[in-house]
Amino acid sequence: MILVLFIGMVYWSTSSTDQTFKTSQLVNIDNVNAINFHDLDSVLVAASALYKADEIKILFQGEQYRAAWATPIKAPVLFLDTLFGGVTITKEGGGKQTHSLKLETKEGVELTLRGINKDPKPLIPEFVKTLGLENIIVDGISAQHPYSAILAAELANKSAIINTKPKVVFLPKQPLLGDYNNKYGNRLFLLEYETESKTNWTNLSNVSEIVDTKNLQELKLSNTNNIFIDKSALIRARLFDLLVGDWDRHTKQWGWAVQQTDQIYTAIPIAGDRDNAFINLEGIIPSILSNENVVEQLRPFDYEIDFMPGLVYPFDQYFLLNTDESLFIQEAKQLQLLLNDEALLKALKVWPSQILDIDGEEIISKIKTRRDNLVSYAKLFKTTIDKKGLVTQRLKGSEDLNLPEQLQACFECYTKY
Repeated sequence: MILVLFIGMVYWSTSSTDQTFKTSQLVNIDNVNAINFHDLDSVLVAASALYKADEIKILFQGEQYRAAWATPIKAPVLFLDTLFGGVTITKEGGGKQTHSLKLETKEGVELTLRGINKDPKPLIPEFVKTLGLENIIVDGISAQHPYSAILAAELANKSAIINTKPKVVFLPKQPLLGDYNNKYGNRLFLLEYETESKTNWTNLSNVSEIVDTKNLQELKLSNTNNIFIDKSALIRARLFDLLVGDWDRHTKQWGWAVQQTDQIYTAIPIAGDRDNAFINLEGIIPSILSNENVVEQLRPFDYEIDFMPGLVYPFDQYFLLNTDESLFIQEAKQLQLLLNDEALLKALKVWPSQILDIDGEEIISKIKTRRDNLVSYAKLFKTTIDKKGLVTQRLKGSEDLNLPEQLQACFECYTKY
């Protein structure tokens, strides 16, 4: 009877909607087609009303960030023909749940529009559909904060970490969208720089190109003994991930700004895609899924880090294996100084006041606790990387590269004398 009751309540919690995707909701606009958005600098818009929940749904699937998704904010209106003097759409992108458009300026700087509203349909397994439990996957998006990326970016600025400078924008339907109007028009997006670009958009000097890890490996093949990773910058960026609870840091989430001085190349990491920073996994079902014995890498953003192996990726082993512990300690202490209480509170102001009032205090409180323990976490992070050892499979995104065995195992393993 207990089992039947439990199953019944699970199905109750998934019954609030059968929708799998819903775009942003404009406020005080009844007929969007009657609006000339050229007359408006901004609009009042809520990210999504898809995650409304009753008490049973909250019990089983968690409170998460439902209030932030449903709260209207003021977002600037974006037209592609005036952005940076006019941009062109180069292609459609996106991962398994994010709709995105790749853009390019007249100067060759590459940008992306990443949908804030997620489409989890590709993530839903057939057996889940058969059982009629799709809403568990759909509702899981409410654990992601709709505006996590802009707060993470501001915190990264204060940490002297390169980031993609995301901004929240509203993209109305417009001629330059062409065939993309129906899919992308009248939606909220993050406008940010790309982690690959032919033209340097960072503040760094002598940057020859911004590449992904696959292209960096190819560069290593042709410049074997003359290319180096800025390990201090990478360690700081990865410890920053621990601070903001960004658990989804596989290889394709990273780019590299390649500085060239004479014949020496130095690659500096650029983190992209901050959808999972501050992820809030509450409720019976998310708590089960985030158990270390169920989904090891789905780590919640809590006051403490309780399972470091789930936060260490092959990416870390590939670039940081056997790195001196002193570098980890040094960068942890530097982050503690840079992200003091005053800096954290100032960074929080990047959020609209409505969102700050809902989630700001708890998020900053968790970061403070993690920051205070960061040296211990840094040591454990280093120890866990070394314990996992050499990479045994090709990195994500590099599966089709024919690399020497040593270069598949770790970046520094491949040398020529």
